[in-house]
Amino acid sequence: MRSIDANDISALAGLLQSCSDFVIVIHTHPDGDAVGSGCALQEFIASVPGKKVRVITPDAPPFTLDFLCEGRDFLDASAKPAEAAALIAGCDALICLDFNAFRRTEGLAPLLAASPARKVLIDHHLNPERDAFELCFSCTEVSSACELLYEVLKALPQVGGDVCKLPPFSRYALMTGMTTDTNNFANSVYPGTLRMAGELLQAGVDRDDILDRLYRQDRPQKLHAFADLLGSHLEILPGGIACIYMSEAMKAAYGISEGETEGLVNIPLSLAEVRMSIFAREENGVIRVSLRSKPGLSANELAARFFHGGGHTLASGGKIFIPDDISSESGARDYIAAAAARFLQDEGGPEK
Repeated sequence: MRSIDANDISALAGLLQSCSDFVIVIHTHPDGDAVGSGCALQEFIASVPGKKVRVITPDAPPFTLDFLCEGRDFLDASAKPAEAAALIAGCDALICLDFNAFRRTEGLAPLLAASPARKVLIDHHLNPERDAFELCFSCTEVSSACELLYEVLKALPQVGGDVCKLPPFSRYALMTGMTTDTNNFANSVYPGTLRMAGELLQAGVDRDDILDRLYRQDRPQKLHAFADLLGSHLEILPGGIACIYMSEAMKAAYGISEGETEGLVNIPLSLAEVRMSIFAREENGVIRVSLRSKPGLSANELAARFFHGGGHTLASGGKIFIPDDISSESGARDYIAAAAARFLQDEGGPEK
């Protein structure tokens, strides 16, 4: 990771000192990295007397992250849109975490753009919308927004590189978000990622508790769903691209909730012949697509070209819109197969 600009850190320190009413916003369908970074920064700001801070989510975090969210001052904008709009319009400082552009918050985007607040971005995705922010901390050579936020907080004068000066819950939340975005250190791991983990462990973070809450609290429905999806709905397309598709009817039949399919997209990559894995699921008339790839094939490029998305080279996401891309949900599999074939053809063929 490249060094963080000292002038930006000085500007952020001044903003944190001069502002009193903060709003933190994370992306729609928040994952562990978004929730973890939001919780960590909220706790850090709230530890200073006289500061007000709320976290706004465009929609509700999955129940699998309740162990982070419970007791936190989180506001689900989809449930309370008027309150969310008032907070965004009335705050002194608006800090956006784990997304590169306002559109990643969907319905909140115009409110964020119109807010007169001072705006800060802390994100690890490609192509940040820099012009929309007074301060932009952007780096793609980190595992997660949590890792980037960790380095930013460490660099602040009041922390001075001493991890133990971060609030205990901030340390815990940062480790949690980094763990989820690396799939428990299986991907997107950099030297700084391991250094961060070591420093947080030394500072007393209970990683065993994090692993227990993230990976050892599943309901039987999840295992049944994964077994069925992998056994009956996994298709290996030509060129080593695996595809799993789940309709809303299938999701209801399995009885699984938002967040419980986290990690499914990574499993097909354990197969030697699979170079990329795609997990697509229907949600409120949109097909959401998660992509993971092995080195040598860009998930980000496929997502950008065919799924209105993007992300990182080996981990990206996107959408298939109905009726713009396909006439109905039943066409999703054919659309994905055609996109994969065209992508591989342009890459030089399956043999490449």
